[in-house]
Amino acid sequence: MTGGGAAPAPKVDDLHPHPVKDQLPNVSYCMTSPPPWPEAFLLGFQHFLVMLGTTTIIPTALVPQMGGGNDDKARVIQTLLFVAGINTLLQTLFGTRLPAVIGGSYTFVVPTISIILAGRYSNIVDPHEKFLRIMRGTQGALIVGCILPIIIGFSGLWRNVTRFLSPLSVVPLVSLVGFGLYEFGFPGVAKCIEIGLPQLILIIFFSQYIPHLVHSGKHMSDKFAVIFSIAIVWLYAYLLTIGGAYKNTPPKTQLHCRTDRSGLIGGSPWIRVPYPFQWGTPTFDAGESFAMMAASFVAIVEATGGFIAVSRYASATPVPPSILSRGIGWQGVAILLDGLFGTANGSSVSIENAGLLALTRVGSRRVIQISAGFMIFFSILGKFGAIFASIPAPIFAALYCVFFAYVGVVGLGFVQFCNLNSFRTKFILGFSIFMGFSVPQYFNEYTAVAGYGPVHTSGRWFNDIVNVIFSSKVFIAGTVAFFLDNTLERHGGSVKKDRGWHWWEKFRSYRTDTRSEEFYSLPFSLNKFFPSV
Repeated sequence: MTGGGAAPAPKVDDLHPHPVKDQLPNVSYCMTSPPPWPEAFLLGFQHFLVMLGTTTIIPTALVPQMGGGNDDKARVIQTLLFVAGINTLLQTLFGTRLPAVIGGSYTFVVPTISIILAGRYSNIVDPHEKFLRIMRGTQGALIVGCILPIIIGFSGLWRNVTRFLSPLSVVPLVSLVGFGLYEFGFPGVAKCIEIGLPQLILIIFFSQYIPHLVHSGKHMSDKFAVIFSIAIVWLYAYLLTIGGAYKNTPPKTQLHCRTDRSGLIGGSPWIRVPYPFQWGTPTFDAGESFAMMAASFVAIVEATGGFIAVSRYASATPVPPSILSRGIGWQGVAILLDGLFGTANGSSVSIENAGLLALTRVGSRRVIQISAGFMIFFSILGKFGAIFASIPAPIFAALYCVFFAYVGVVGLGFVQFCNLNSFRTKFILGFSIFMGFSVPQYFNEYTAVAGYGPVHTSGRWFNDIVNVIFSSKVFIAGTVAFFLDNTLERHGGSVKKDRGWHWWEKFRSYRTDTRSEEFYSLPFSLNKFFPSV
């Protein structure tokens, strides 16, 4: 040590260079600050393009198993798109009011397949009649399945559960909402690598590199990276198709790579408005209804993680438990509409659109409402909507690699509120995330080998309930973390700080913080009709 003076004290900024933030900084437009109208319309159209992936993939997988042809598949996609637009408007106006797209959910695929495989449909010879009968059975199960989220949400029961959520238990819940969908990422890209990989490279290049290389117009390349990259790769895929690149390839390769193999454009009518009970009168089966109710419950947990991720990327304050409960109630209404219209699938928060909020850094509620308008418009004009829905699936899979990663990492961002030097924190995080991946993997491997899940009783509905619940990575990780966080050493102030509870305490009611009231209160004095339960 030289000199007689003491060493200078470190600056506060050196000790805490990245302070904890209640709201995510560097967001261009938050929930209540819409961009200019032309920009908002382009951003809304971009959200419409992104949600088309799941909207197309689920009916494409289910309708042929139900016995439906290209005409039936096109009508189901139209219906799912139409109902998604309505549900998104309802959620942004009366639900959480977050900029969350409400679309089809993979959670409901398992009980739907169980309905498809039901023995009472096996003797139907006519494929179209079989499709109609299975669709009516699915409608009945969805109508009954919606009861659970409606009751749990609007009664305030979910508020009483989520009020015990802390940043520590939210980390696994939100992280696996994104990372848990990894099988829809690069495996989908690899199904047509010559299309999927260029899409992945371009979306990264437009969103991450060009803004730093080209300073003029830098706000265009990252905000509209999806439109730019899809337009280029879609044209490239079309040139490969008409050039005969897939002329002698296997049928599966042609299905994934060609731009003219979806059958949607030819099967879609020019103008058609979906309407309730368009497939006939729904039929009801007790066992299938219970299985769909289990899927609805799993969707409640997944939607909670989705809402929290959306609130973060919209630069909103943490969602109060009462608002989460209100949002779950309206998700139940969304599932009810799915059953009434006949979408063959239930609804939840669109995780890919939550990731798009991060890519564009635009969390405006108006943008999502505009995208809902595009959903309704293109669902009615069937031919035009089918053109966009025929985009090859590997293009969407490449987008998922980015969007699901964004959602997963926003969950990890909540560790900033926790004490990572605590062994209690390390155990809860590590164990819950590990089990969230491990338990569903066991169920999936067992089913792949045996043809049925580990629970194989004479009651098919009971088997479906168990398989749906334990096949959800989000449900397992979130439930384990929630249970451990609220039962391990709950006494003492240090535990309260370790789990980050003190950071969220003031957001337990949206009226205790002026920012939360601005974000989540209902418009037009509707609080007296839909109070925060």
